[in-house]
Amino acid sequence: MKILENSAEIDLTDIDLSNIGENIDNADKIIDTIINKISEYLAEIGINLIISIVLLLVGWKLINFFSKKIKEGKIFTKIEPTTRYFMNSTVSISMKVLLVITVAAILGVPMTSMITVLGSCGLAIGLALQGSLSNIAGGFILTVFKPFVVGDFIKTGEFEGTVKAINIFYTKIITPDNKIIVIPNSKVSDSALIDYNAFKTRRVEIDITAAYSENSDIVKQALIDAAESNEKVDTSIEPTAVIKSFDDSAVSYQLRFWCKTEDYWDVKYAVTEKVKKIFDERKIQIPFPQMDVHITKE
Repeated sequence: MKILENSAEIDLTDIDLSNIGENIDNADKIIDTIINKISEYLAEIGINLIISIVLLLVGWKLINFFSKKIKEGKIFTKIEPTTRYFMNSTVSISMKVLLVITVAAILGVPMTSMITVLGSCGLAIGLALQGSLSNIAGGFILTVFKPFVVGDFIKTGEFEGTVKAINIFYTKIITPDNKIIVIPNSKVSDSALIDYNAFKTRRVEIDITAAYSENSDIVKQALIDAAESNEKVDTSIEPTAVIKSFDDSAVSYQLRFWCKTEDYWDVKYAVTEKVKKIFDERKIQIPFPQMDVHITKE
């Protein structure tokens, strides 16, 4: 066969076996060198990994501690609450992002590549989270221009309540029945709102009806007496009572007086109840809705 014929022609005497031992020794040295390099690399990575974990844990706790100091510390109590809450939220997120980047750098992630990736991710995230970015912008607007502050009672859209906090993305308010409503900052900054705590005093308006047969001067005096009987009413501004409209079944009156903003609801309810008592004492009739029907026979 041809294969056997070719094999028979190989001359084993031409193979040099004198350097086999030396080559084996060199191979052992190369392997040892590779193993040492790998060990050194793993040791270096291990040390960096431990440092990174420790830095991440300690840094995270320090950031939370510092954020708590901004929110509750005596040094920052002079800062207006609205600014303090927003600053706390912004600083906390920024420092945590910086901490993660630092840990990645310690682990050997190339900063150039990281910046490129972050830039690409930032662009993609920016396009995907346009609403969140508008919320951040809205938070800056609310913090800088201060249309209201933490603790104010506001109404925006269909929601109303006391402002609890203005964070980087949303505004948190508490309703009178103790529910929390979270509203995106963009909606708050872009919509009309009412701030009921903008001034120290507010005017209270109470609407009430009386029969057409009642003397209007007597009715108005009764309303004024009801307001002046309450000690929380600001008597430096004289209470007034006016005829508001002529309705189908009664004359509509409006009582107007002033009080401190924080006393608004207590005073309004108390004076409303007092009006009913005075009307009963003075026999002033509050009529029921009624309609007169006249039938004409042909």
